[in-house]
Amino acid sequence: MPNPTAAMLVIGDEILSGRTRDANMHYLAGELAKTGIDLKEVRIVSDTAEAITDAVGTLADTYTHVFTSGGIGPTHDDITADCIAAAFSLAIDVRDDARAILEEHYQRTGTALNEARLRMARIPEGATLIDNPVSAAPGFTLGNVHVMAGVPQIFQAMVASVLPTLTGGAPLLSQSLRIERGEGDIAGPLAKLAQEFPDLTIGSYPYSHSGTFGAHIVIRGHDGARLDAAMQKLSRLFPE
Repeated sequence: MPNPTAAMLVIGDEILSGRTRDANMHYLAGELAKTGIDLKEVRIVSDTAEAITDAVGTLADTYTHVFTSGGIGPTHDDITADCIAAAFSLAIDVRDDARAILEEHYQRTGTALNEARLRMARIPEGATLIDNPVSAAPGFTLGNVHVMAGVPQIFQAMVASVLPTLTGGAPLLSQSLRIERGEGDIAGPLAKLAQEFPDLTIGSYPYSHSGTFGAHIVIRGHDGARLDAAMQKLSRLFPE
């Protein structure tokens, strides 16, 4: 059976403007690889309702899972929850269980649960809450879409809450070899190796250091024996 698939939707003008560097995609990709869920696509969209709603609808129809990050805070531009509800044609409102979580958290920290903070308790109809042990405000899962915060520490905690509930497949394995030759010299043998091992992915990532040109060859796949065989042949093609 093929592995489940996933897409990530990164939401936020601050990412597109270059003001903030996204760290969540790198983290999610690593965690999904260990779980056996193949990350196939990552999109970044602005804080506009049409962009978010269209992307969610398309990705949810294409992949087994969709993970979103960003846009579920207390400010006016945090519109992700509303867009997810719109994508599924569902109502959204403050939900009692989410409100109770916020009330307990803010009472314990001595902070007022004002109207802005209460926005974070607005959950689409039928969604399941995602635990947030860092700052309490929950994410949620609706269908195959998992909606999480953009702050990396919170995002990582929410991923840790969600992944144990999902069915994965074979973990993605990888091995690499550094070759001190230009890509033009190794391209032909690499292409033949890729043809011999069509079940594996073979990537070449060039580097330049102190006038020396070379490439890191990374081989990925789900079958450890096949991976070992390909690496052995690669090592024979390009001995140190």
